[in-house]
Amino acid sequence: MNLIITCARHLEPETEKELSDILEELGDSDAKVSITNMSGILTAETKLEPIEIVRKIKEMLLDEPWSIRYCLRIIPIQKVIKTKIEEIEKAVIDISGQISNEETYRISIEKRNSDLSSQEIISKIASKIKNKVSLEFPDKIILIEILGDKTGISILKKVDVLSVEKTKRSIDRKSTRLNSSHKPISYAVSC
Repeated sequence: MNLIITCARHLEPETEKELSDILEELGDSDAKVSITNMSGILTAETKLEPIEIVRKIKEMLLDEPWSIRYCLRIIPIQKVIKTKIEEIEKAVIDISGQISNEETYRISIEKRNSDLSSQEIISKIASKIKNKVSLEFPDKIILIEILGDKTGISILKKVDVLSVEKTKRSIDRKSTRLNSSHKPISYAVSC
C-alpha cells in the first residue's frame, strides 16, 4: 500500500470506486484499491508517486469541489512494515534523512487494531532524531499509521495529506471573502 484513504462508515464500496476512477484518470488503470476490515479505512497500491497523487487530487478538488464525494482523507505512505516497535523505529530512521538539520518535526501516530504503546514508539524514535520538536508548527511530520499487523510510515509536510473537508471549507472561505469584497455601492440621493 502507498495510500491510506478514510471515508464515512458503510460507504467503503463507493469510496473504492471513486478512488479507482480518480487513479485511472491520473494515469494508473492498474491501481489496486482495497477495503480493509476496519470500518471507514481503505488502502491503495499505485505505481504513481503518492505525495504527487495527493497534490493532483487536491488540485482536482479545488477546480471541481463536487468531484470528490466519498473520500475524506488521503494519506501518502512511503514505507510499509510489520507492526513491531523495532521495525517501526528502524523504518523511521531509514527515511529520516528527509528531515534536514534545521527543520523541526513532530511524530503523529494513528493506531487501529493495535495495542502498541504510542508513548514507547515516540520515545524510541525521538531518542534517535536530534532535530528540534515542534508540536504546533513542525516543518515535517513523521506519520505512523498502524493498521493491525501492518504499519505505514511517511515523513511529510502538513500539506501532503489531503483532508477533503478542510480543502472544501478553504474554498468556501475564499469565495465568501471574494463575494464580500465586491459589495455593490449604494448612493442615497436627497431631493
